[in-house]
This record gives sequence, structure tokens and C-alpha cells, in this order.
Amino acid sequence: MTLPLHDPAWLERMYNNRALVPDHMDYLDRWAQDSAQVRANLPCVLDIPYGTGPGETLDVFAPVHAQVSPVPVLVFIHGGYWRSLDKSDHSFVAPSFTQAGFCVVVVNYALCPGTPDAPVTIPHIVRQMEKALGWVAQNIAGHGGDARRITVAGHSAGGQLAAMLLTSLWPLIGHGLPDGLVRSALSISGIHDLEPVMHTPMYQSVLHITEQQVLQVSPARLPAPQRGVLFCVVGGDESAEFIRQNHLMQDAWGSHFVPRSQSLPGLNHFSVVDALAKPGHELHQMALNLLRA
Repeated sequence: MTLPLHDPAWLERMYNNRALVPDHMDYLDRWAQDSAQVRANLPCVLDIPYGTGPGETLDVFAPVHAQVSPVPVLVFIHGGYWRSLDKSDHSFVAPSFTQAGFCVVVVNYALCPGTPDAPVTIPHIVRQMEKALGWVAQNIAGHGGDARRITVAGHSAGGQLAAMLLTSLWPLIGHGLPDGLVRSALSISGIHDLEPVMHTPMYQSVLHITEQQVLQVSPARLPAPQRGVLFCVVGGDESAEFIRQNHLMQDAWGSHFVPRSQSLPGLNHFSVVDALAKPGHELHQMALNLLRA
């Protein structure tokens, strides 16, 4: 399939999710309000530094009524085109998983483009996420989590980051970090090939993606990992490009590593995150299946 990569209007129609969902601010406002209530009412430890750089903090939500300890860990990475939103907007993801007896970590990262003195690129954010997962592996036992059973879920830009973490060479990243540190990942409405975004003016003006970075941090352009499982899900009401992006990973890595690649009917780019947090929804169940595997 040849994409009209030099048609800015087409690219913006395909990739501008806020324009595609006119009531997107209703979702974002509700997420922020619900998340503030979650932090006020659930056992949690907030703003733990996993590094010393801008944005390098995370929140840990303890399991409720855990039958055994330690418990599997869900790490959630937010979206926002690597340039917006915050972990504090996504605490609402945690309760349905902590109530089911899992530990939840919601991570932050620096946002593009950064500052002239400290520019932020997508490869920089990938390194931050590796640092965050290294912290989880080395410290989550103190919060009741099992470092041997880590699943990463990410939305949109976070889906790209979640998939990238399956390819990371952990023993080279940190002393004592094991191969297969991330056991499984769930990419929700993920962007798995960055080339179209590089040609979308409204995002490229902030992200400054280079051709080298497209090759470096597009999971669909990288070899399949030696171990791990990736599920890919997209809302059935999302743009044709996001649906195509969703299926790229199974095409690239094969059904052994990507056994689930689905479009979920009736969901848009924002309601799909609500589905993750909703007990009984197929997407929530998929995340539970990865955690329990």
C-alpha cells in the first residue's frame, strides 16, 4: 500500500485524533477529575523519581486484597503524541486492576520538544521508559509487586513505547536487569511506524522526527524480540491509518509474538482507554489475561 505521505491535509485527517473526536475534551476533563479522586482515595505512592531528569517520576498503586504476594505488575504509559498529557491524567486506569489484586504503575516522561537547553526527542523518551522499567524491576517488590511478571500497556504514543520495551536489551541497559524484563505488552491505538507522523506538519513541527529515528524507534521496522508477547488493539471507529498502524505489528513480528491484533467495534481513540479501565470489557479482559499468563 502506497501512502500519500506528501499530502499534509490527508495526513492530518488521519492522525489528528482530537479533530476526529469532537468531544475529546469531555474525555480529557473526566479523566483528570476521576484520576484526582483515585489518588485521594486509593493507597498509592506518588511522584517517585526513577531518574533525575525532567518528567522522570512515576506513581505506584498498591493491590487491594491481594491473595498472594508478590503480585503481577501493570505499567501504564500515557499517550498525547509524545508532546502532551501527564500521568496524573491517567490514575483512573488503576482501580479496576488493583481491585483485581494487581499492582499498577503509571509513568511520566519528558514531553517533546523540551527546551533549547534540554531538547526532548522520541528516542530520548524511549530511554526514559527503559529507565522507568529498570526502576520497577529493582524496586517494585517493596510495593508488593513481582518483578518477574511485568506487563506494559500504553495508549497511542504510549503504545509505541510499550512495543519498543519488548525489544530492549535489558542486561546492557542496567546491571542485573534480566532478559525479558517486560514479559508482555499491550499496545492500544499504537503508532508503530513513525514515517507518516514525520510527514504530518502539525506534529513534526514539535517532534522533529528524523529518518534515522523512524528506523530506530518504529517497532514495526525492528526485528521481533526473542521473547515476550504483544497484543495490539485499536478502536473500530478510529481512522483508517490508526487501524492500519494497529495491524502492522502482527505483519512485522508474526502471530507467534503478536497473537492478538484486533479492532474493537464502537470505540474511538479516547473511549478505548475507558474500555481498558472497565471491568468486564473485552479490552480489560485482554489486559488481565496478559497479567495472569
